[in-house]
Amino acid sequence: MTEGMTPFPTTGLDAGKDGDGAVGDVDVCIVGAGPVGASLACRLAVGGLRVAIIDRAALPPMEEPGFDGRAYAIAAGPRNLLDAAGVWGRLPQPSCPIEEIRVSDGRPGEAPSPLFLEFGREDADQPFGWMIEARSLRVALNAALHASDNIVVLAPDEATITRTEQGVQVRTRSGRTFGARLAVAAEGRRSPLREQARIGVTRLPYHQCGIVGAVAHARPHGNRALEHFLPAGPFAQLPMAGTADYPNLSAIVWSEKDDVARRMAALPPDAFAHEIQRRMGDWLGEVTPVGQRWIYPLSAQYAQRYVDTRLALVGDAAHGVHPIAGQGLNLGFRDVIALSDLLIAARSRGEDPGAQALLRRYQARCRPVNMLMLAAMDGLERLFGNDNPILRRARDLGLAGVHRLPALRRAFVRQAMGV
Repeated sequence: MTEGMTPFPTTGLDAGKDGDGAVGDVDVCIVGAGPVGASLACRLAVGGLRVAIIDRAALPPMEEPGFDGRAYAIAAGPRNLLDAAGVWGRLPQPSCPIEEIRVSDGRPGEAPSPLFLEFGREDADQPFGWMIEARSLRVALNAALHASDNIVVLAPDEATITRTEQGVQVRTRSGRTFGARLAVAAEGRRSPLREQARIGVTRLPYHQCGIVGAVAHARPHGNRALEHFLPAGPFAQLPMAGTADYPNLSAIVWSEKDDVARRMAALPPDAFAHEIQRRMGDWLGEVTPVGQRWIYPLSAQYAQRYVDTRLALVGDAAHGVHPIAGQGLNLGFRDVIALSDLLIAARSRGEDPGAQALLRRYQARCRPVNMLMLAAMDGLERLFGNDNPILRRARDLGLAGVHRLPALRRAFVRQAMGV
């Protein structure tokens, strides 16, 4: 990469859509093709930037068709991003709007506290979010990546990236070499690019695991979600679009201490359904587990900074929060919104997309908000994740107080929706 390289190289992308052939210089090289990295690539491409995206894993145009139980809650702001990126319209299965959310407190096997918080249709002029299958989003992202002439997909492949003040040099294991003006780390919590830049990370272990799956149930959910706080961790039921086999379907995200979570996840179907019912109650009738069960260790972490020379961190490479309110992926999408807005605006002005001033604006826009969200999620987990009777009474009164204040409810909703 020479010092005289123009901010927006004129060399085109001449690699095939599956990454075969040579690669011309690009504006942005994204490492990591998960939902955050892939959505950033699609949004930048729609905005006219040339993008290379690299991932160690192959990205087939379709994934296995079987329902596996994983799902995402997509807030209103990120849903608008996916629409603008040309992804939302490619979803192969319908999404399910979340139009009501009940927040309650209790113990397994007992009726929840009569003091609760409910967000209803009157608190927003659109759904709070939409539930989509993880596989459905992956299929849509893959289709959008391969449909754009402004994106070259290099997967499976790996890259060695050299960053200087003048630009970025990319060398892949498959033998390609090309230049970029900006590298983006979207590789997840153990980001090699972040480590290469010597950006420190603070980690907060919770000694919990999240159990993720889906259940069919006897009664319709009415597009209502449940967030039920329990001493060992929160239990969430999230409404899904039904299928021919399971017309009434919901996703579950269930937090427990590490050893208990592993025992619960290994239970036979009837016993597993019984434990779900003890936490969810009977408002949806009898439940039946559907698809696979997944278990993930839970922790929070945050990077000390989001940028370095010609490098930006997005998504889990920059931050990770407790899934207590389903904000983890949505925070990553908010990073994408902020960074893509800045990069597309820079392109329209003929400016360098890797300039340090632009990267500082990105960090200033995202990191303070993300740190506040991390602190809020951590505080909620510590406040509700115990059985102290004094704290139980205080938090129940707090939930009921917010429930009685429409303006405060709407403020919470706007923040969570990201609009």
